[in-house]
Amino acid sequence: MDVTTVLQLVLLPACAVAVAGFARWRGWSVPLLLVLAGLVIGLIAARVPGMPEYELDPEIVLFVFLPPLLYSAALDSSYLRLRDVRRPVALLSVGLVLFSAAVIGLLTYAMVPGLPLAAAFALGAIVAPPDAVAAVAVARRLGLPRKIITILVGESLFNDATALTAFRVAVAAAGGLGVVTGGVGVTLLSAAGQLLYAAGAGLAIGLVLALAFGWLMNQVRDPLITNAVSLLIPFASYLAAEAVHASGVLSVVVVGVYLGHRMNRTTYGTRVVSYSVWKVLDFLLEIVVFLLIGLQLPLILQGLAGQDPWRVAGYAAVVFAAAIVARVVWVFAGTHLPRVLSSKIREREERPPASHIMVIGWAGMRGVVSLAAAFTLAADFPGRDLILFLTFVVVTGTLLVQGLSFPWLIRRLRVTSEGETYRDNLSEAAAQQAAAGAALARLDELTQDGVLETHTEVVDRLRTLAERRAMGAWERLGGGTGPDGEETPSALYRRLRRAMLEAERSVLVRMRDERRIDDEVLRRVTRELDYEEATLARE
Repeated sequence: MDVTTVLQLVLLPACAVAVAGFARWRGWSVPLLLVLAGLVIGLIAARVPGMPEYELDPEIVLFVFLPPLLYSAALDSSYLRLRDVRRPVALLSVGLVLFSAAVIGLLTYAMVPGLPLAAAFALGAIVAPPDAVAAVAVARRLGLPRKIITILVGESLFNDATALTAFRVAVAAAGGLGVVTGGVGVTLLSAAGQLLYAAGAGLAIGLVLALAFGWLMNQVRDPLITNAVSLLIPFASYLAAEAVHASGVLSVVVVGVYLGHRMNRTTYGTRVVSYSVWKVLDFLLEIVVFLLIGLQLPLILQGLAGQDPWRVAGYAAVVFAAAIVARVVWVFAGTHLPRVLSSKIREREERPPASHIMVIGWAGMRGVVSLAAAFTLAADFPGRDLILFLTFVVVTGTLLVQGLSFPWLIRRLRVTSEGETYRDNLSEAAAQQAAAGAALARLDELTQDGVLETHTEVVDRLRTLAERRAMGAWERLGGGTGPDGEETPSALYRRLRRAMLEAERSVLVRMRDERRIDDEVLRRVTRELDYEEATLARE
């Protein structure tokens, strides 16, 4: 491995972390600033002799970045909530992707002379699927209703499968099947067959692997081994499906949703480690991906040398506008048409506010999967350089235009979940009280035979701990203050205990510095204090 490769492996993540840290410190959108930073770095590097080029490797994106990102999102999703919104998710992840691909493909075919229809549809499939990372981050920060967030997350989990399958069909057609030879009917049948096979086989493989991995995770009780297996699961699920030309995306998503739904059956150690591992890995992969997007501009511009810049800019403007308009039109139509056609839907579901529909329609930021798919095109693929440029414009344009305006739109339309947040806190308090009640009942069962009469201090401490957890949840509804504005006992307890923990840490560090204890001892004791403070944060 040469020095340049090592520098790329080190500098790229380091730069991404630095930019992301600055964005978080300033309260700015991390994805947007990373893309802009990538653009600036790429343009500067292109003018400095000897600077390395960070060319996007589609194999790395599709086989290294995509599976863990999908798996992490699936683990963090809710099977029950996804089931509740299955119709809108299906309409967006399947219907919208195919609709957008058709609209953009037909427009591009009519607009660009000499571009085959199949190549135009390949472009449509490439730019059709949104990446909800940026949208969901903003939605959660601004407190959008949970249903909207669930729909956006569900769409992002499944739309890549539809888009990548449609893209492969279009590429195959451009290579000499169906459309090129004039057999459009055969192409439509074969395309439908490939879509159904990829989806069905991907779901089946994912379900089988989910059951197998679920059983394995229950058998292994060691948190380190369990989480090591968890890191391998997305890659195994993706490759197993892709090996038989099924949808690796669907396979990974099914496994992730299933294991996330059963996460409470694993050990507490597994859950604690899993949360930390996937939180950091997810963050690192996402920021590197967004930086890579911006870095691609110089390489893409090189391929357009000799073409009329004004004509190419016109193509880009039309495709960019079509990508945005197609989503808004489909979201509004997909929301209202089912209600018009089905009386059951009208009776069962309330009419969603127009503001909610508009927010979902505007959350169409594209991501790195689109660029990775475009880079997989062979060098002699018809219109490859133009397709790469148009894809880049749609990806960066939606991230900048929709990404920057998305928070403003949410505030302007006043789409919030204030009542939902209060209901969540109320439900959490009720759940904490019910759990504490079960714990106290179990404690009474264990002590009713009188065996523990000589250990009343232990029993009283356990009883106090359970009661304090239940009361703390109710007190959080009032922000830690009582009706008279005074600090509640639980809030006072947490404040004083945190101060005590800080004093304990200071003593431990001083003892380590004085060589009275070893670093290993310091880490063990500090870890226990950290766990206790993490518990305080939830009480």
